[in-house]
Amino acid sequence: MTLTIPGFDHHRLPGANGVELAAAVGGSGSPVVLLHGFPQTHLMWRHVAERLADEHTVICPDLRGYGASDKPAATGPDVYAKRTMAADVVTLAAALGHERFALVGHDRGALVAFRAGLDHPETITHLGILDVVPTLDMWNVLRGASAAVGYHLFLMAQPPGLPEAMIANSADAFFGSFLDAWADDPAAVPEEVRAEYLRASAAAVTSIVADYRASAGIDVTHDQADLDAGSQLAMPVTVVQQDWGARLGYDAAAVWKAWAPDLDHRLTRAGHFMAEEAPDEITAAIRVLLTR
Repeated sequence: MTLTIPGFDHHRLPGANGVELAAAVGGSGSPVVLLHGFPQTHLMWRHVAERLADEHTVICPDLRGYGASDKPAATGPDVYAKRTMAADVVTLAAALGHERFALVGHDRGALVAFRAGLDHPETITHLGILDVVPTLDMWNVLRGASAAVGYHLFLMAQPPGLPEAMIANSADAFFGSFLDAWADDPAAVPEEVRAEYLRASAAAVTSIVADYRASAGIDVTHDQADLDAGSQLAMPVTVVQQDWGARLGYDAAAVWKAWAPDLDHRLTRAGHFMAEEAPDEITAAIRVLLTR
């Protein structure tokens, strides 16, 4: 049985180009959309979503290619471009009657949220980012021996065929290794939740690889075009991340400030899965963001 967020209603909603997304929706009030990361589903937001639902309509979709959402074949580079995935989110929210909304993303979802903020500034009122830097900057800071922490980025950037076969042949070990390595508090991802993430990821190897492959290609092209044009995020932005800058030798706050003039940059002691490890902290940061 697929796990989901208790007390939330479950929908299949239109995304871009005929794709349908699964989403959990709960609460009432001004809308907040929460986008999950890798190797997870919308379930990663279960604690934060329940807290925010006291004062907001909270919308937690599975990204295209993940969870119970559609997994279209990557017939071209745009199918899993973050631009397309951002259009999914805007279309989904509009189907629920929300032409403007706050958007928070973690990991892969944060890259989608970043692209949505650049492409749809009239729609995204507030932007929250958990534990990433923009795609273009990520490739620039991953260099030398320190890049080993992101080996999966390089693996899934390879041409179709080999990455999918390698991962599919050891899906539980591959996806489980990230749940083990990136969680400072393993108890934050209990066994039944871990099993759900592994089940969903094993069923989505091809589309997950396509998502990552896009981040080594078309997503870089889109980010570079915005950088060259001087584009910036027009809305208030909160970034919460581990101190990756200190570990990898760059100034993470400065990286984000270049894109987000109205920036609240925060460091956390929680691990990568911070919405599950430190839900009170993340909920508080989102609430502060929504008052700006």
